[in-house]
Amino acid sequence: MSERFDLIVLGAGSGGLSAAQHAARLGARVALFDPDALGGTCVNRGCVPKKAMWFAAQIADMHRIGAEIGFETTSLRLDWARFRTLRDQYIAGIRHRYATRLDMADIRVMAEAARLASNDMVVTAQGTQFSAPHIVIATGARPRRLDMQGFELGMLSDQIFMLDAPPQHIAIVGGGYVAVEFACVMRSLGCQVDLLVRENLLTGFDLELVEALAVQMQSHGIRIVRNTQIKAARGQPGEVTLEATGGVEHGIYDAVLWAVGRVPNSDDLGLEQLGVECDEAGHVLVDAFQNTSVPGIYAVGDVTDRRALTPVAVAAGRALAERLIGGHADAKFDDSVIPSVVFSEPPLGSVGLTEQQARARYGDAVNVHTGRYTPLLWMVAGRSEQNVVKLLSVGEERKVVGIHVLGPGSDELLQGFAVAMQKGLTWQDLKSTIAIHPTAAEELLLLH
Repeated sequence: MSERFDLIVLGAGSGGLSAAQHAARLGARVALFDPDALGGTCVNRGCVPKKAMWFAAQIADMHRIGAEIGFETTSLRLDWARFRTLRDQYIAGIRHRYATRLDMADIRVMAEAARLASNDMVVTAQGTQFSAPHIVIATGARPRRLDMQGFELGMLSDQIFMLDAPPQHIAIVGGGYVAVEFACVMRSLGCQVDLLVRENLLTGFDLELVEALAVQMQSHGIRIVRNTQIKAARGQPGEVTLEATGGVEHGIYDAVLWAVGRVPNSDDLGLEQLGVECDEAGHVLVDAFQNTSVPGIYAVGDVTDRRALTPVAVAAGRALAERLIGGHADAKFDDSVIPSVVFSEPPLGSVGLTEQQARARYGDAVNVHTGRYTPLLWMVAGRSEQNVVKLLSVGEERKVVGIHVLGPGSDELLQGFAVAMQKGLTWQDLKSTIAIHPTAAEELLLLH
């Protein structure tokens, strides 16, 4: 006989924890399965440790600016081993708090994997069965590995957090946000960085701001090589040469980071046998309510084809619990206004449509407002790099459909604008708002 629950969740990352905890608060008896550490990628191998490294990089950058504006400085060297210890202690604390809250919510947590036996039953590797009328797949994603000679000579994003010392010369292969973020962080922390990109940087972000970011990255000493496809790695750990198509070689590098995308953890779950539809990449296909193609089975987070962002997974999990347990039949999360930030140097923030997306949807009805500015601190330091703000509006009422900011503070200032956009922000609303001076945020209110 199987043990019966109201809700079973496979995966204890952001989406799975959100669904499980909210369902428990609504009175459900919940079972949560995951052989990995609580918190999933975001807490253990993603957002949290990445942001900690970004803060370290910011301190290094501010130290350099301090010297430029007149502070007496000495050399600043990060003790990587101590930093890693402090960061890991912080992450361990997050996991402990998760465990405490799950225990207080009386959620049954099992540190093992489970696979679907039917649309209302899962089974563990030991053969133990558990059943529920609702099963949520929230197993996340993992870094993509390439079937390539010498791939093992490089590391994945999961492994870069294990470094106890900085590499002198690192090659980062990829052009997405993981590649760009680590290129900027490693450069700020004193590494020589080559960013090897197959085609474009940051697909899905506004092209004008992406190109402006690329200019600044190169001015900071990052070597960006576009239109290159790596087909092999040769050498030994610490002395790696990368071979691209056409016989071009790059290196020698003492470290290589493969940042070539992510793969959904949808294999070995029993999906195919039950007829749960996935796309060619393995993402579980869901509708606006997180339903899969099989009744009683749902999916949230990076295992689906939705935006791979922690807040998206959290919102999806919460809305699903409201619908399945809370009795709100129409509950779903609004994915029309999703803010996101690339923690580059400087950071690049985006909410809503890019100019390319807006023109494809609205054509000539799109109004584009763009401004460039140099932050005050940079000007005092004698720097001339310019950052970019862009706003897109449409129609007679000039409703704002996209805001994009490249520059210091964009990661913080964009949240408030996202709230306003979700409430129907218009161009006139911005023009009638009093600016805070002098700030980066006011640049969006000064556009013409």
